Amino acid sequence: MTATIGIGWRHPHYAQVLEQARGSTRVPVDFLEVHSENFFGAGGAALAVLTEARDTYPVSLHGVGLALGSAAGIDAWHLDRLADLVDRIEPFLVSDHACFARVAGPTGGIVHASDLLPIPFNSEALDVLCANVQLVQDRLKRPLLVENLSAYVGWASSNMEETEFLAALVRRTGCKLLVDANNIYVNALNSQNAGSPDDPLAVCLAWLDRIPLDAPGEIHLAGHAMAGDIVIDDHGSRVCDAVWTLYRHALSRFGKVPSLIEWDTGVPPLDVLLDEVRHARSVAA
Repeated sequence: MTATIGIGWRHPHYAQVLEQARGSTRVPVDFLEVHSENFFGAGGAALAVLTEARDTYPVSLHGVGLALGSAAGIDAWHLDRLADLVDRIEPFLVSDHACFARVAGPTGGIVHASDLLPIPFNSEALDVLCANVQLVQDRLKRPLLVENLSAYVGWASSNMEETEFLAALVRRTGCKLLVDANNIYVNALNSQNAGSPDDPLAVCLAWLDRIPLDAPGEIHLAGHAMAGDIVIDDHGSRVCDAVWTLYRHALSRFGKVPSLIEWDTGVPPLDVLLDEVRHARSVAA
């Protein structure tokens, strides 16, 4: 079994990927992943670009706006647009994050934070997340992949390990996990910066070992950056050696699940992403 490796397909590379698809030299990736919300329009250039790409490559839809952990519930308009896009594109994966963003406003209505905010790891938050994930899955008629978050604050009300929380989510809803190896490492580095005596890499390996074997449906690989005394998951550089080590361990544990190179800030030439794809293939081999 060979590894299935894709790239996050961003605007600077739309033309090059499509031009090569029209010719005889297809870009050597197994799938393209896009942010779902960029293609919510009923028509127009963006949707035409994605539809053309879908003729050559499998497409994965990765969302940043469902806010699955929100006690205020799922935005009906957002879910309608996502369902329409899924019907049109027929992606092989659909994913979003274990986070919240929607809260009831002080004078009525809903306030949206426009960010991926962390949820507490406790039974009440788990009930909310499970209900929202099940609602989305019922509408899309397919399992959803839920990504672990890079978080810069925690909740005093958390009384479960993140891995225990995510395993319960999978068990109760039948969803899969999108395991972001870089997010795990960023959280471990920030814990170390906050005074944790534990070795960050050892913490991450143990995190992976606590995830059920059949839970992951995709792995994300990306870079991060220092911002003062905080490590930021900025998707703006090559994957570091420690995250490649985590990737190797994840593949040995979970098998060769589809894997993605993410690069969202300071997007480099396409050849740089393809070099990261080649490295992922060599690790998987």
